[in-house]
Amino acid sequence: MTDHSSEVIKLPSPRTDSDVSVEKAIERRRSVREFSDAPISLADLSQLLWAAEGMTGRGELRASPSAGATYPLEIYVVTARVTGLPNGIFKYRPQKHELVRMREGDVLLDFARGSVGQSCVEEAAAVIVLAAVYERTTGVYGQRGIRYVDNEIGHTAENVWLQAVALGLGTVAVGAFDDNAVAEELHLKRGEKPLYLLPIGKPK
Repeated sequence: MTDHSSEVIKLPSPRTDSDVSVEKAIERRRSVREFSDAPISLADLSQLLWAAEGMTGRGELRASPSAGATYPLEIYVVTARVTGLPNGIFKYRPQKHELVRMREGDVLLDFARGSVGQSCVEEAAAVIVLAAVYERTTGVYGQRGIRYVDNEIGHTAENVWLQAVALGLGTVAVGAFDDNAVAEELHLKRGEKPLYLLPIGKPK
């Protein structure tokens, strides 16, 4: 396994229109736990990350609401079958809509062990990991900020879910995992807490 922390991958520009309405995406939204072996495209991954925390307005405004625009979330991606992207672990930089490669190699199975061996993680084409630095929000709102961060995780996950539906992909929210194992696999910085795993793939 190789460290490529300095390598940056510019993502395709996100779209702001599609043939699937918001209403239709809500109607079709279901938890998908079984995925085919088919890869997903880099463009689709780009769209999912933009829907999660991408820039959508002037200044630092993003796709998901954040209390006081404190933006406590950090987004990582573990890739296994993404066309045009090597396997490994990446961190999403919303300001420039790009990925920074943190680790290279086939790491998904090792990563899945931290999710208590759930098959939906093992079979995914990619796993989007939502982590948070609570202090960014609690530093402004005190203990109440904990609730605000937890709310933001839900907003962001639902954006990803609905975008996945619009792309013909599936996902499910995974909260059952070993926090320490996931943090270690991702090499999270001190203060970053993994909160949600969103395995992504084409439904079986």
